[in-house]
Amino acid sequence: MAQDFIKDLQVELQPARQQLVDHSLYYSIRSLDDLRVFMEYHVFAVWDFMSLLKALQRDLTCTTLPWVPTGNPATRRLINEIVLEEETDVDPEGRPTSHFELYLRAMRECGADTAPAERLLAALGEGASVPAALAAAQAPAAVQEFVKQTFAVIAAGQPHAVAAAFTFGREDVIPDMFRHLVTDLGRRFPGQLDTFIYYLNRHIELDEETHAPLAQQMVRDLCGADPARWQQAAEVAQQGMAARVLLWDGIQAALTQEPATA
Repeated sequence: MAQDFIKDLQVELQPARQQLVDHSLYYSIRSLDDLRVFMEYHVFAVWDFMSLLKALQRDLTCTTLPWVPTGNPATRRLINEIVLEEETDVDPEGRPTSHFELYLRAMRECGADTAPAERLLAALGEGASVPAALAAAQAPAAVQEFVKQTFAVIAAGQPHAVAAAFTFGREDVIPDMFRHLVTDLGRRFPGQLDTFIYYLNRHIELDEETHAPLAQQMVRDLCGADPARWQQAAEVAQQGMAARVLLWDGIQAALTQEPATA
């Protein structure tokens, strides 16, 4: 029987994954003000996830002219399916939207400040680098470090490593993270967070039932039976989870700061 590299990798990643799933941040969001702070940080992770995904689409499908068949057709289909649902999903009314734009709508609905994320997009639209755009957005230090780690993985130019970051740092663990939020928020704030709860439930549904299994197969295809690639995949996934823990630490620190005195 062939070795199940994915199962071995999941066992290796379990302690880091559990640290993330059990983070105390989820229980620190006790008010709408707390949730607004969380969203004002987390929106940058929602945004940079799309760059991980588009890096995979760039590297594993043909996105240049003239078109030529590129890579494994099964992997191409997998990536394009995930792009379809992340970049052009539907909102609660059935209208096309990206998950990032849906998140911005949820932020506006509950009174969170979208101006930093909008400044980021404006700076990028004017040709700024990612670090310069984050500075223009006045993104918190914890956000800047998180995004820096994501783009370092992309810049390394190794599709199997990007796939591992995407799969195990994001898609595989997101449902368990988001369940902590969904379970409590709807009960405590009925009618005030409909779009946000829709966003969370949509991610749980898509990631758990479709995206995570597809993404795991993508890692299998890209790593094959190469032990060096599987080791790199493990290292990148560990780094991604550690970066998320640090981001969660930064949000929790922001929530516990004493109010400034006049």
